[in-house]
Amino acid sequence: MNIRLPENVALIINTLETAGYEAYAVGGCVRDYILGREPDDWDITTSAKPEEVKALFHKTIDTGLKHGTVTVLMNHTGYEVTTYRIDGEYEDSRHPKNVEFTTDLKKDLERRDFTINAMAYNNENGLVDIFDGITDIEKKQIRCVGNAKDRFQEDALRMMRAVRFSSQLGFEITENTKQAIRSLAGNLAQVSAERIRVELAKMLLGKDAGMLEEACSLGLTKIFLPELDRIMPIEQQNPHHIFTVGGHTIRSIEVMNFLFGNSLKQWPASLISDQVRECTRELTEGLTKKQHLILCLTMLFHDMGKAETKTVDENGIGHFQGHAAVSAKIAQKRLRTLTFDNETIHTVTKLVEIHDRTFGQTEKSMRKAVSCIGRELMPLLFLVKFCDSYAQNPELLEKKIVSLLDSIRLWKTVSRSEAALSVKELAVTGKDIMALGVKPGPEIGKLLNQLLDLVLEQPEMNEKEKLLLYLRQQG
Repeated sequence: MNIRLPENVALIINTLETAGYEAYAVGGCVRDYILGREPDDWDITTSAKPEEVKALFHKTIDTGLKHGTVTVLMNHTGYEVTTYRIDGEYEDSRHPKNVEFTTDLKKDLERRDFTINAMAYNNENGLVDIFDGITDIEKKQIRCVGNAKDRFQEDALRMMRAVRFSSQLGFEITENTKQAIRSLAGNLAQVSAERIRVELAKMLLGKDAGMLEEACSLGLTKIFLPELDRIMPIEQQNPHHIFTVGGHTIRSIEVMNFLFGNSLKQWPASLISDQVRECTRELTEGLTKKQHLILCLTMLFHDMGKAETKTVDENGIGHFQGHAAVSAKIAQKRLRTLTFDNETIHTVTKLVEIHDRTFGQTEKSMRKAVSCIGRELMPLLFLVKFCDSYAQNPELLEKKIVSLLDSIRLWKTVSRSEAALSVKELAVTGKDIMALGVKPGPEIGKLLNQLLDLVLEQPEMNEKEKLLLYLRQQG
């Protein structure tokens, strides 16, 4: 097998080999190239010790000398070059007690997590695949290097990585690997929230976000997302739903990823009409990866409060009054625990809180909705509503989608108009109001909001003279 190494990577490897050392591209970059994916970065492993690597290159950064890693800078790009090593005993399910450098590539590869990540390549020797990662790629499976329990006891996060790779690549986790995860899932509690957050984010954005359900069945979410375990078995007992709360949640995430270009595994894509696809394409256009994650997190948390709010009426119909507000509180607390940034926490919490919001059927009602929600959140909210609807009962879907498309058309009409939808868009400012003799303070904000209510009802009133006259008449 031939791999076309990037010019800088080939140059680094050649420089090390010319100096008498071994050097290979290793790990995820080799795996991704074989899979036809663009590697995010290229890591290099070598028999040279860190100080020997530094002596060969003009610009280097001491990234992690203790663990043998030096970053070589070429054309303003960094490439991690790490000495072959053997990890000592792991004491905290993450860090080896000590690291020993070696000149044996096999010993370096056998400490890695999965066979598909334990392949190395250089132009002289070709592919080095001691643990048969190629076969596992062909079989589309995730298998540990050596004994699965040993690998997971070394670093408990590897259990989440197994599920994450399964999600990203669409691979199955081997049964032996699953058994090891089930027996050691509790060790995940020793892993930092920051590391778990990174894996969760990658899992949610993966090819098969439904693997979150696998994480639940393996006992992992019980450690970092117990709220999901709680809603997984809850029957909705409502004609609008055919899945449990948890099943609906998982499928809503899958639909969201479908709208961003992934395949739809659990739900027939034929249900999504060309009109809806064109509409959602417009809504997703220009959205960032971070916004994509925010939307997936919104779907993850939007019904978390149903466990606390479920009631069943005399006809046996399930209801979840107030679940959106409860879900928002759960989202805010859990996202903070998982160390998400403030913008993500605020936006997800807001979207969860308003995910059941209706818009009315008039331009006036839509103006009021946009004013309350905010212009920037409207496209995100519509996407949330599409995904929520498509993860419900398909027999009752058409009416919901028609109503949603009507709301989007109404929103576009309001957006194209020059109607003021926020205090900042009013034709008067706080200074204009103070010029009428109103003293600075809370009264200014109260009057501005009063004027906003007026122009939401009557857009034509948003002229400075009209608004000031209105205030004078109000006394």
